[in-house]
Amino acid sequence: MDAGARRTAGNVAAGARRVAGGARERIRSVPAADRVYRTGVGVVGGGTVLLGLALIPLPGPGSLIALGGVALLGTEFEPARRVSVKANAAARRAAAAVKDRRARRREQA
Repeated sequence: MDAGARRTAGNVAAGARRVAGGARERIRSVPAADRVYRTGVGVVGGGTVLLGLALIPLPGPGSLIALGGVALLGTEFEPARRVSVKANAAARRAAAAVKDRRARRREQA
C-alpha cells in the first residue's frame, strides 16, 4: 500500500470513528435506546466469546474469536475493557516470544 492509499484509508477510518461516536452519543441521550444498544452489544459480544471458547479445541482461530468478543464487550462495559487490554497484552507477548523462537531457530540452521 503506498503512502497516498494509507492516508486515504486513515482519513476514512477517522471519519468513521467520528460518525460512530456521534451516533453513540445520540443513542446515549435516549435511555431506552441506550439500554437496547447495551443489551445488543452484550448479547452479540457474549455470543462471540462463547463461540470462540467452543472453537478453541478445534484447529483455527478460536482464541482470536473469543478475544474479539471480549473487545466488543469492552466497547460498552468497563470490566470487559480491562480484560481485553490484559488479554491483548498477553497475546502480544506470546506472539513476540514465538517470533524470537523462530529467529533463534533460523540462526541455528
